[in-house]
Amino acid sequence: MLSKWALAAGAFAVAAAASTVWAQSDPIAARMALMKGNNDNFRNISQMLKGQQPFDAGKVDAAFAQWAKTAKELPGLFPADSKTGEKSRAAPAIWDHKQDFDAKAAAFAKVVAKNRDKSKVSLAVLQAAAPPVGDACDNCHNDYRLSRR
Repeated sequence: MLSKWALAAGAFAVAAAASTVWAQSDPIAARMALMKGNNDNFRNISQMLKGQQPFDAGKVDAAFAQWAKTAKELPGLFPADSKTGEKSRAAPAIWDHKQDFDAKAAAFAKVVAKNRDKSKVSLAVLQAAAPPVGDACDNCHNDYRLSRR
């Protein structure tokens, strides 16, 4: 009889494989989902910083985990055939300057990794760690995200 942990690990592996296939078959939807996750997590962190919700180390860790996932996966979600479609806000400059785009994603990953563990300690530490993460995110958006249509 399989333990519940073995079943959970198997279900996770299947979900991860399905996620990879989905990202390859619809990169626009995959990157939009990552950006939605980023936005949702930035909203939570922003509300903590403004005192609109209490500091929650679990939510902070979840935010940083999601941002790390985005930094890792996002560069691979811009194949040449995904320049248009859906309501993508990806700027054409991404494909014209792919090395710079990838470098900015790597810089975002580095800032996220540098601040992840310490941000969970307290609100005061999060207040110091959040701006560099936001700046790294904005650094990419300034050049590679179109304004709302």
